[in-house]
Amino acid sequence: MKVTVIIPNYNGKHFLKPCLDSLKKQTMQDFHTLVVDNASSDGSLDFMKEHFPEIEVLHLDQNYGFSAAVNAGIRHAQTPYVILLNNDTTVDPHFTEALLHAIERSTDIFSVSSKMIQMYHPDLIDSAGDLYTLVGWGICRGTGRPISNYTEADEIFTACAGAAIYRKSAFRRIGYFDESHFAYLEDIDIGYRARIYGFKNMYCPDALVYHVGSGTSGSKYNSFKVKLSARNSIWLNYKNMPFIQLVVNFLPLFAGYAVKYLFFCKKGFGKDYADGIREGLSTIRSCKKVPFQMRHLSSYIKIEADLFCHTFRYAGDWFQRKLFHK
Repeated sequence: MKVTVIIPNYNGKHFLKPCLDSLKKQTMQDFHTLVVDNASSDGSLDFMKEHFPEIEVLHLDQNYGFSAAVNAGIRHAQTPYVILLNNDTTVDPHFTEALLHAIERSTDIFSVSSKMIQMYHPDLIDSAGDLYTLVGWGICRGTGRPISNYTEADEIFTACAGAAIYRKSAFRRIGYFDESHFAYLEDIDIGYRARIYGFKNMYCPDALVYHVGSGTSGSKYNSFKVKLSARNSIWLNYKNMPFIQLVVNFLPLFAGYAVKYLFFCKKGFGKDYADGIREGLSTIRSCKKVPFQMRHLSSYIKIEADLFCHTFRYAGDWFQRKLFHK
């Protein structure tokens, strides 16, 4: 057995049956399933005992957030690879097989992201992996595009941890998901860190996942999510960028935060975003920074080039959509 599928759960009882039933239909059945429950109060544990007694459940004593839950699952797993899967998903029968084949192509691969499709709009992409930009924005690649796009396997900036496979041995080298993040941007943070250490993150178009989206937080934008994401974005940049890179990128990062603030003011979450930025800045010294090493210099140069390219690619895509809608 090479794979453990880890499903973090917090009050997601209504999602568990379709998600777990879809795993039963996999073309490759040689995997272990582990549900990590963050002290749910909706009867998730009783539901699992009654309907899926054969599936292992790791019960945490309180809600520690996504990062801590998946870390507990990764440490508990006895397989060389782990698949992280959101509870608000159903997967195609070839999902696990496609991801395993993709990550086994090279020992340099840290993660492989799946092709996530919008559950209620199955003709549209939810995510084809994550990109990161000079302005400090994480981008779900392909969001809202027809599923006829992104049909080729390629390298991405980071995998979306909602449905991706990871090489377990790499965690011992680069560290685990940052539990101080609680949730949001933790997947970009660890994928960024893996790239510093010379690993690659890939995209597999044959691993199809249908995703509800914001199943645990409840909505695309809310005070909790906006504040936490803002705080975590400050930490992400500080931890992964050496001082000189922060200086070089200061102006685009500042502009990115300013634009995001105005955006969330329009949405009614301006105060939450500002509070998150302030919290991130005030606690920044508590973050564990990735130590700069000269042997990683080529990785930093490639990352900076990718940040530049992704920024202009995203801007071009945004203008194209605006023109198209007009």
